[in-house]
Amino acid sequence: MSEAPRRVLDVVDADLGYGELQVVFGVSLHVNAGELVGLVGGNGSGKSTILRAVSGMIKPRGGKVFLGSEDVTGLKPHDLALRGLAHVPMGRQLFGDMTVEENLSLGAYLPPARARRAEGFERVYRLFPDLQVKRRAAAGSLSGGQQQMVAIGRALMLHPKVLIMDEPSLGLAPLLVREVMHVIRSVADTGMPILLVEQNVTQVLRISERAYVLENGRLALEGPSAQLRGDPMIRRAYLGL
Repeated sequence: MSEAPRRVLDVVDADLGYGELQVVFGVSLHVNAGELVGLVGGNGSGKSTILRAVSGMIKPRGGKVFLGSEDVTGLKPHDLALRGLAHVPMGRQLFGDMTVEENLSLGAYLPPARARRAEGFERVYRLFPDLQVKRRAAAGSLSGGQQQMVAIGRALMLHPKVLIMDEPSLGLAPLLVREVMHVIRSVADTGMPILLVEQNVTQVLRISERAYVLENGRLALEGPSAQLRGDPMIRRAYLGL
């Protein structure tokens, strides 16, 4: 009998909201070691709220969050980063007047990552050769796709155990969306587990192993991405078929 895959991130029965408004209802999802998992759905479905709970930006009203076997529910972002969780935020959030290298170095702010800073740069530049060429350029002068590479690279400078990404294709032209998705897949191919939150269902189902579909704060579908691509609901609601 084969062993069950090792889970690196586990969200169990999460109830999430803001003030009196509940926006996520009893959602469970997980990411296995070496796996790229998509979390997709329309605007207001609760995707980003789940990431905020995972990264410690909001505290769950109910349910649990585990990193590996450790219950990390309600821990602060700093403590989660120390445990190996890196968050690539929506909108990239770079310092446009700072160089690419300076932006990347911000990802190595914790002492364990700072001690491996040179190794971090080597890893990022190996993955993204364009960034090595542009390392002295202002981040704001880069294309949208290259800026997203910087945001991903900054997260990788932490030497994380798992990466969560919030709408990396937001605001990008279709050609750049494909480029960024290729970049994300290349990161996953190094063995980095990724939870990818996206509205671009077509692209996510193309590059991920598994996916979860959120509707109005509840899980509507889940399963292997290849299977979901053929699901009538997905084809009708998201793929325009």
